[in-house]
Amino acid sequence: MRARRLVPALTAALVAAVVGFPAAPATAATTCRDVNFPVSLAGTAQTMYGRLCAPTGASTIQVLVPGASYNTAYWDFPHTPETRSFRLAMNKAGYATLTLDRLGAGRSSKPPAVALTAFTQATVVHQVIQAVRAGDGVPRYDKVILGGHSVGSAISIIEAGTYKDVDAVLITGLTHGVNVLGAVPIFASLIPAGLDPKFADRALDVGYLTTLAGTRFADFHMPGKRVTGVPETDEETKDVFAPGEVVDTLLLGAILPYSKKIEVPVMLAMGKDPAFCGLLAADCSSAESLRRSEAPYYSAAANLKTYLVGSYGHSLNFAPDAPLYHAAVIKWADSMVGR
Repeated sequence: MRARRLVPALTAALVAAVVGFPAAPATAATTCRDVNFPVSLAGTAQTMYGRLCAPTGASTIQVLVPGASYNTAYWDFPHTPETRSFRLAMNKAGYATLTLDRLGAGRSSKPPAVALTAFTQATVVHQVIQAVRAGDGVPRYDKVILGGHSVGSAISIIEAGTYKDVDAVLITGLTHGVNVLGAVPIFASLIPAGLDPKFADRALDVGYLTTLAGTRFADFHMPGKRVTGVPETDEETKDVFAPGEVVDTLLLGAILPYSKKIEVPVMLAMGKDPAFCGLLAADCSSAESLRRSEAPYYSAAANLKTYLVGSYGHSLNFAPDAPLYHAAVIKWADSMVGR
């Protein structure tokens, strides 16, 4: 029994030693609740769902936007959450979190897919951030860190660059370039969501897409090693997206340099991503090479910091060593914004 009790302490000490800061002390209890934000999309009333989790006394909130075919479960992965839940790690460090379902996904409204792009999603996320800052339906937070994954990162870049209403931005799973050889197999695995029995009861229009069953490990996890339960849970919790969200994301770096408009600190975290690293994309061989590749796309005010999860692919929260990445985010957030 004593040996088993020592394991969590030794793990925390290892993370602290590798990342280079003291392990955080135990924090106050965290309370979570569902929130439905009334928002407007092109003049139509919609609802954006969020899961708010707040440790007692938290003064900074992280608003987290998932990527295409993901929902809140990406940030709060139900399988081995002590390793793979970004939400849990941030709450334990003292940060409040608001994990969102993009419009069209999860428990948010399902407008026509043609109405959804990364730009229109950014306008809705902006409305949520304004509600958070005003304490409208949720506790009021003066400090906001906006985080995204993949398409969610594109949405976050647009929101932060356009509205300038956040204190820092976390970008994951997205660079300013596309490795066509790595991206083509991912696009080949997409199907209309209506063809997947998982979404038969959602009454979605024909424009929504999802991933073909059994393709997510190759698309989003490799070159990571298969760990029983992880790809299966990813399949169980997958969601839908609109094509316009992806089109905007791919154009964002090549044509629309919105990242240059961000005037607050930025952290970029990547895995060995088959779509956004390598040929015609960023050099993800190390954190420093990633920084050199991406720094020209950000302003000096962004003070770009980078982190590489070398053991995994696109969906880096699912890596076995994700706690090291989570700890690096905490260290960056502490230094740039504070809890």
